[in-house]
Amino acid sequence: MDALPPPGDPPPEGPDAAITSHTDVYFNRTRAIVQRFGDCQVTYAVFLRRPVVSAPRLMLEWLEGVARDRGTQFGIEVMHPEGTWVGAGDPILYLTGSFAQLADLETLYLQKLGPPCVAAHNAYQMCLELPAVAFLAMDARHCAGAEMANMMAYAASVGSEAAKREGARGFVGNATDATAHWFGASRGFGTMPHALIGYAGSTLRAAEMFHANYPEENLTVLVDYFGREVTDALGVCQRFPELGAAGRLAFRLDTHGGRFLEGLDPAESYAVLERHAPGAIRRYRSETELRHLVGTGVSAAAVWKMREALDAAGFPKVRIVASSGFGVQKCRVMAEARAPIDVVGTGSFIPDTWSETYATADIVAYDGVPRVKLGREFLLRRNGERKRTGAVAPG
Repeated sequence: MDALPPPGDPPPEGPDAAITSHTDVYFNRTRAIVQRFGDCQVTYAVFLRRPVVSAPRLMLEWLEGVARDRGTQFGIEVMHPEGTWVGAGDPILYLTGSFAQLADLETLYLQKLGPPCVAAHNAYQMCLELPAVAFLAMDARHCAGAEMANMMAYAASVGSEAAKREGARGFVGNATDATAHWFGASRGFGTMPHALIGYAGSTLRAAEMFHANYPEENLTVLVDYFGREVTDALGVCQRFPELGAAGRLAFRLDTHGGRFLEGLDPAESYAVLERHAPGAIRRYRSETELRHLVGTGVSAAAVWKMREALDAAGFPKVRIVASSGFGVQKCRVMAEARAPIDVVGTGSFIPDTWSETYATADIVAYDGVPRVKLGREFLLRRNGERKRTGAVAPG
């Protein structure tokens, strides 16, 4: 049985109904109390408890729309512009305005700030670990709906741009049309899922079907469906040598963690790395790092094994796309092994620990008088603190 609203809390209605129904009740009640006993100007400090890359745009755009709808104005002092590093507990921005107009907004604007900032930081780190590699955002299937997918694509673009300023290639696109604009594209990228290969009955036939339907597109072929990564890749190369010679053919390694890539076992995996990156395996490693180097799935040894086979068969311009669990740590291991990856397909910039994404806001001034709860004095503005001031006002 649905719970009835408690006495004194009528069902939300009017233009603010969506805000009222999705915000924490105590913020709604605070707004009602302030409206009854007298409004004041307040300033919120908005921050996260872990280091992040600043990604406030979605929050600021939402506040702009609310200010316009309510006929009010919010003052914004952005202390860390989009794409810059922010330390733990350091206010990303200060938000000033009518307490009655701001009290009920905290739940929703924090939702739009925390996850993008953490995801942007993860994307930034991944790009810096493999600066010569292009990244493709393949996070959409792992998102809880369209709003989260938009936040994660935005975050990847912010982290990517920050890494590009330090010389990385960064993200070159993503997998859906709806969020492609964050990467300066009109549409998403992608060729085939495993389902198409199962439908076609062979890896080669799936490649032929795709090329027949999209002859102008570059061809990226999944090669792990039948466990014949090397054999099937070479078969496709022999069928489409002109695409290979033109650099328009690539193979995506997505071997799952339950088995080795074709032709590999533990001994051969060590031997492959001994040939190409001996330093990467000659010091102590954690179990996870060893798996990324010489274990099952898409390891550094697997990437090198595929590169060896393609080069030996006369296809040096055929590219390798690697996916499956590419987070910051795996990217770092691949860099140490100098794995010859051309593109990484990843959704692992989505935070693993969701509690790290919780943004927080505390009021630090009432009518210009500094005041904050005990223990949060570090949020107060410091004398001489550099401010980057903007405003969110009616449009």
